[in-house]
Amino acid sequence: MEAVTISSKFQVVIPREVRRQFDLKPGQKIMFIPYNGTLRVVVVPPVKKARGMFKGLKTSHVRDEVDEGR
Repeated sequence: MEAVTISSKFQVVIPREVRRQFDLKPGQKIMFIPYNGTLRVVVVPPVKKARGMFKGLKTSHVRDEVDEGR
C-alpha cells in the first residue's frame, strides 16, 4: 500500500502499481463510497461488461406492479 497526498485542487494520483493491478485506464470511472468512517474506491465497470449480469432473474414479483395493484 502506498500513501498519496491530496493536492490543493483535491486531486490524487493513483499509484502505478494500483493502476496496473486493476488495469485502470484514462477516462475510466471510479466511485468514492463512505463506509463506517472509511472511504472506499470502487471501479465502475463499463456498461458493455454489465450485459447479461441479470440473466435468469425472475421478474414475476416486481415491486412497482405490486404497489400499483396490478
